[in-house]
Formats: sequence, C-alpha cells, structure tokens
Amino acid sequence: MAMVPIAAVLLCSGAAKAQEPTTLRLSLEEAQKYAVEHNYTMQNASLELQKAEYSKWQTIASMLPQVKAGFDYQNMCGYEMVMGGGGGLGSMIPDSITIGDATVPISIPNSGGESGGATVIPMNPNGTFSITASVALTGAQIVGVMLNNIAQKMVDISHKQTEQNIRSQVRSVYVSTLVMEDIVGLLDSSLANMEQLERTTLESVRAGAAEQIQADKLHVQVASLRNSINANRRSLTMLYNSMILQLGADVNSKIELTTTLDEVLDINHLGQLTLGGFNIENNYNYQLLQRNEEVAKRNVTMAYMDFTPTITAYYQYSAKTYFGKDQGFNMTPPNMIGAGISLPLFSSGSRYAKVKSAQIDYNEALNSKQQAEDGLRVQYNQLCYDLVNAIETYQIQKDNLDVTKRVFDNTTEKFKYGHASNLEVTNASTDIITAQSNYIQAVMSVVSAEVALENLLGM
Repeated sequence: MAMVPIAAVLLCSGAAKAQEPTTLRLSLEEAQKYAVEHNYTMQNASLELQKAEYSKWQTIASMLPQVKAGFDYQNMCGYEMVMGGGGGLGSMIPDSITIGDATVPISIPNSGGESGGATVIPMNPNGTFSITASVALTGAQIVGVMLNNIAQKMVDISHKQTEQNIRSQVRSVYVSTLVMEDIVGLLDSSLANMEQLERTTLESVRAGAAEQIQADKLHVQVASLRNSINANRRSLTMLYNSMILQLGADVNSKIELTTTLDEVLDINHLGQLTLGGFNIENNYNYQLLQRNEEVAKRNVTMAYMDFTPTITAYYQYSAKTYFGKDQGFNMTPPNMIGAGISLPLFSSGSRYAKVKSAQIDYNEALNSKQQAEDGLRVQYNQLCYDLVNAIETYQIQKDNLDVTKRVFDNTTEKFKYGHASNLEVTNASTDIITAQSNYIQAVMSVVSAEVALENLLGM
C-alpha cells in the first residue's frame, strides 16, 4: 500500500522535470538562424514555395496524355428481342445488303428459340470495360507553363524577402533587449546611490544636522527612480516575450543573449554600408517588379494564343462482355483512335480587344518599374543620410549618458559631505533618466536606419 504514494510522487517529479523551461543561449546570428528555421511566418513562406512547385507541375501535366478507365453495366431485366414472324420486326430485315460492289448476306441466328417463325434474342446483362488515353494541346497551355515558371520565381523572391524581414525583426528586438538590460543595470546602480543618500539624510535628520524636507525630497526621487526601473523591467519582459514569438520557440523558454551591444553596434561596419554603392538588381522589391514585367509580357503572348488552333488526339480500348450463356449483338469496336484540330475563325473583335488590353497592361508595368527604380535610388541616398545622422546622434547620446552618470555620481558624493544641495541631486537624478531615454531612442534609430538600408541593398 505504501508503494502507491511513492509512485505518484515519482510521476509528479518526472512531470515537473518535463515541464522545466528550456534555456536558449543565443548570439545574434544564432537567434536569426533559429528564427529562420522555426518562425511560423517563415514556415508558411516555405509552404508557399512548395505550393508554387506543385502548381507548375499541374500546368505541365495538363499538356501530357490523360488516361482514365471506366466500367459500365447494363441489365435489361429479362427482356427478349423478337425478330421475324408475321409482319414483325424480322420481316423488315433484308436478306442481304450491298457494300460497294459486294453483296453481304444477313443471317440472324436463332439463339433464343423460335416461336411461329420468329427469332427470339435474349438481352442478357452485359458490362463494358474501357480505357481512354487523350491529349489536348493549345498555345495557351505552353504560355501557361511559362507564367507558372515566373510565378515560382516570384514566390522564391518573396520567400527570401520574408527571411530578410524576420532577420531584421530579430535584430531589432535583440538590440532593444540589450539596450534595456544596460539601462536597467545603470538605473539599479543609481538607485543604490540614492537609497544610500536617503539613509544618510535620515540619520542626519535624527541628529538634527539636516531638515526633514531634504529627506522627503530624496524619498520622492528614490520612488521615482524605482518606478522608472520597474517600468523598464516590465518592458524588458515584454521584449523577451517578443523575442520568443519571433524565434518561434516554446512560450516557456528562457532566452540568454550572448552578443554584447558594442558587438552589434559596430560603427565601422555601419559606416561601410554607406560606401558600398547600390546595386538595384539585389533589391527584392525591384526583382518582383521585373517578374511582374515578365508576367505582363507573357500575358500579351497569352492573348495572341486565342488565335491559335487546338489539337486533340485520343485512343480508346473497349471490351464488352455478356453475362449469360447466349451472346447478343456486340457492336462495340475494341480499339478506336481519333484526332482533331479546331481553329477559331470569328469572335466579333473580342480577341483583338483582349490583345490590346494586355499590351496596355504591359506598358503600365514598364512605367511602374521605371518609376520604382527612380524611387529606390532616391531612397538609397536618403537612407544613407539617415544612417549617418543616426550614428552621429548615437555617439553624442552615448557620451551624454556617460557624462550624466559621472555628474550624478559626483553630485551624490558631494551631497554626502554637504557640498551639494538637495536640488542639485534631484536635477542630476532627473538628468540621468532623461539621458537614458535619449540613449535608447538613439540606439533604436541606428538599428532602424541600418535595417532599412540593408533591406534596400538586399543583404
């Protein structure tokens, strides 16, 4: 009896171990690779790529022979055909027929017996098994295969573009998390100094060396700083949750980031982005526009295909079997082949109008491509300027944060010895919170400008 509770405890402990969260220690590159492999959006993009492949082969298969088999069963429910007799159907059947120069006698066997000179033919149940192979070829099918090839290329480009977007999103969240962790660590250090000042001031108040108002102001500053830290910690939790969603990892996973912020914000690398030039052929949006142009051009050809003939051919094998001791008439040929061709002659101008409409669409596609090309080149110049400005602002705000922290430490140290006022400490505390906010904004501006430029360059 004592074994049951022990077994239950062991099962529960095993289940608890199974539910322990997985810890993922990831560098930026590893996080991007993990997301590409597990992100649900990326998985859907891969499925779209497979679907495009099947769609292409579906069009190709329509040009190849199609084979189908069938079986038909007939039962006349015991009906018998009576031929001959007095003025019956048999009297209407001639003794012979003439085919060309030859005379062929007609002889109807009395398979079902005779009744008053009439011939009785039983209509036995029968079944027919057939196999038919057919093929139909049109110019539209050939152009359709070309269009499917272009569509497959477009899906492949969209797949690469989706991968690029996922990598960019992971990078943004990764950097945001690193920045928030640095800020929380900085504010924790500042909070420790403020709490020490608050305790020192309270002791001075008890000793009569300071006024209560000074301690109250410090208490408010400590509470404000603590509130800012708590808000940042909540934002940090949200960033980690967002990282899990971007990675496609288990929702209970824990993430540890191994790449430092300085490694991510490589200023030398960022500067090289603005010096490498712009090869518009690498831009995914431009590649899609090129494929759209090809589609529009093929649609013109497709419209012309309405003037071309349709060629068909088929072969059929049929085997008819009677289910009875007597066989009936079997007029079904076992083998049959056929071919045909149809040519459209007159459509009241609808085909001509379709061609002209397709040509207009093609001209519009050319204009859209040229306009987009000009816009992408202007966008490249603007993004280079944005990245340079963001880098300069980041360097200024980074130095400002460092200076503000040193001013805060210096002011709090002076306050301990009575060489700084409570107002100076308050201002220094406010300045460091403002500086960290400006620093976060500057870092995210750099990342945003970098991602936008890399996406434009197709990197």
